[in-house]
Amino acid sequence: MPTGRSCEDAWVVASSLIGATQKLKFLVAIRPGVSSPQLTARMAATFDRLSGGRLLINVVTGGDAHELEGDGLFATHDQRYAITSDYLRIWRGILEASHDGDDFDFIGTQLKTKGGKTLYPPVQRPYPPLWFGGSSEAAHALAAEQVDTYLTWGEPPAAVATKIADMRARAAAVGRSLRFGIRLHVIVRETDDEAWRDAERLISHLDDETITRAQAAFAKMDSVGQQRMAALHGNGVARTRAALEVSPNLWAGVGLVRGGAGTALVGDAATVAARIEEYHDLGCDTFILSGYPHLEEAYRTAELLFPLLGKGRAAAGTVLTGPFGEVIANDVVPKAAGKR
Repeated sequence: MPTGRSCEDAWVVASSLIGATQKLKFLVAIRPGVSSPQLTARMAATFDRLSGGRLLINVVTGGDAHELEGDGLFATHDQRYAITSDYLRIWRGILEASHDGDDFDFIGTQLKTKGGKTLYPPVQRPYPPLWFGGSSEAAHALAAEQVDTYLTWGEPPAAVATKIADMRARAAAVGRSLRFGIRLHVIVRETDDEAWRDAERLISHLDDETITRAQAAFAKMDSVGQQRMAALHGNGVARTRAALEVSPNLWAGVGLVRGGAGTALVGDAATVAARIEEYHDLGCDTFILSGYPHLEEAYRTAELLFPLLGKGRAAAGTVLTGPFGEVIANDVVPKAAGKR
């Protein structure tokens, strides 16, 4: 559930779906500096109880400065990360203390609390898991110290491997460990040729003015991750498959006009599965996937791709666990992948 002025409110939408679901977990985005950590801690505890422990929190620090100012947050890149650091210390502290009925005090460089408290603790201990992505030095330092799952956008495997190695070393230096995830779009079809035709069709109606306008907007952002995405497609100059296929079957065409996650895995099901396994072998055990149109691509992914994922590990008895060791699933191969 994303956050921002182009989205419906993440908490309201997620809450509306609690009663309509049983196993689905909700990754709800929060933006430090826009809301208070004390309020969000109570919201998280309430949601986690009402949903039976199905809440995950996505911490969003970056973004478009114009949008952030519209929400009342006037801060530089590094100031936002300093705010996020204090925010998460307060948020975590209140929820951890709630299990014992205690208050929490904290004085940081940006935020402080005296007697921070929520009377009703979350189901998950010590708190609903924190997910976070960022490519800057400040982001890596924050993630190593405070989050549970570190997310990266879909960069080539070598770049992802470098990020994961850096994050593992940083976390180990402060006595912690991290899980890792990756954010990708997917264009999967029955044949490789069909997938690439649909990828090229997706951007076939984009004119130079549209791409230039989008790239100009991205260039104003202070996000290091966005800069890395833009570099993959040459800041909008590259248009051909040869230029946009930045790694085998990793296509940067989405990023021509879409901010944030700008790459897609393109190919037949076996090929895309192999690329996902490649990222998995690097350390990514969470994959956040999407496509255009979203519903149709979700069907194709479920029917063509999912049956091919994790067969060897499932046969060996692999158990998927969450950030705090909770069992998510003990069989990663869908029972009826062809059913919608």
